[in-house]
Amino acid sequence: MATEVKVHDPAKAKAYFEAKMAFTTGPVELDRMIGAGEVNVIDVRAEEDYREGHIPGAVNLPKDRWQRLQGLRKDKTNLLYCYSQVCHLAAAAAVEFSDKGYPVMELEGGFRSWREHEFDIEK
Repeated sequence: MATEVKVHDPAKAKAYFEAKMAFTTGPVELDRMIGAGEVNVIDVRAEEDYREGHIPGAVNLPKDRWQRLQGLRKDKTNLLYCYSQVCHLAAAAAVEFSDKGYPVMELEGGFRSWREHEFDIEK
């Protein structure tokens, strides 16, 4: 018995990928954005992991301090990242921070993807 392959609606696919491009970015694009001063980078990982190494210039805002909103900016996009592609901390932070009026994006692949591309790490 053959399994049926679902054909997706091109209009829905277009809307999905437009939204994905508007609210996520990869490490190569993030490196360019940092160099151009276009984003405020926020590391939502635990403080001890941040201290071991983070994206240069990133502000640490772990979950237990989200209510303070310290380090977030309303005049720039806050680029959020957590551990890896399967970590949902950055997505959860994006929901919370955007609900309070902060512009947000997420780094796809998290800190792991930044390291895999061998970009600088700050300690």
